Amino acid sequence: MEFPFDINQLFSERISVLDQTLVAGRKSAGRPDLQAHIATVIDELGRASAKAQQLTAPITSASKLQTQKHQLYLLKNGESSGGRGVVVGFLKVGYKKLFLLDRQGVHVEAEPLCVLDFYIAENLQRNGYGLELFNFMLQHKNLEPVLMAYDRPSPKFLSFLAKHYCLTQSVPQVNNFVVFEGFFLNRAAAQLRKVPPKKPDGEIKPYSLMEREAVRQEQKSLPWPFAPPHSPQRSVASQWSKSLSVGCSPSRAPPRVTPTSSPGCNRNQSPQSPLSDRCRARRTSSQQGLVARCNLYSRHMDTRAVGLLHRCSPGWSLTNEDSETGTTQ
Repeated sequence: MEFPFDINQLFSERISVLDQTLVAGRKSAGRPDLQAHIATVIDELGRASAKAQQLTAPITSASKLQTQKHQLYLLKNGESSGGRGVVVGFLKVGYKKLFLLDRQGVHVEAEPLCVLDFYIAENLQRNGYGLELFNFMLQHKNLEPVLMAYDRPSPKFLSFLAKHYCLTQSVPQVNNFVVFEGFFLNRAAAQLRKVPPKKPDGEIKPYSLMEREAVRQEQKSLPWPFAPPHSPQRSVASQWSKSLSVGCSPSRAPPRVTPTSSPGCNRNQSPQSPLSDRCRARRTSSQQGLVARCNLYSRHMDTRAVGLLHRCSPGWSLTNEDSETGTTQ
């Protein structure tokens, strides 16, 4: 793959190792112009790899490499293109935390080194460049290919692994990664970066009696909007808000009603009598309804309410003057 700039100036070695710093050797360190050319090379390689694998979007780019802890091995041929050099291909690897299944169906949590992207230019394939690049990565990581995981390998890549490394028996997985049988024979080597064990959850201790009492006192001291539901202030307000009808003044305090006996109720009956309870409930509901009518903002009152008030509550009186002003004596 050719570029309009000198590849040998960007990459001094035949195989360069790039990480999130996008620095390839001492020449590109502190040179924004050279790093911009390196980003262009990585982006073009990523698009070519995605096209070869028939992917909808590239999985390798300079921006992704800068935000992820992956490594990219780039192979060049410095003698081509009139001494300016050409890029042959690349290999991207990185550690991934995976949940795998062995032959017995047992879940294995591992974090192996994974091959994430592998590409050799189409016009340079079958010349041993892919094998050279892959062997360099294995020596640099000091790792066997059977102990690695492979992310969505193409049929060409699978035949490459079978031909050069005898990796043919893969273990089916529920994700897109492919591992081979030797991966589970030496799990200690496969889990090169073990996930730290989770700390055991400490014993949950309940609040002591003193702490609970302090919390209860603190809740009681809160004002009404922040008070708990069992606050006496809110219970009284909610009781009278349910009894008053729509249109009553919200700031007017509930009036005191003088207890009177309803016609037909026996005064000598005991408080525990069911009949007295029913009479008391009927009297209370009628008085609350009259109280709601008396507290209306309207200056007019229905004549039925006047008669009902006089008949059921002898202690209440409503004069002609009061009927016009809407107040009670």
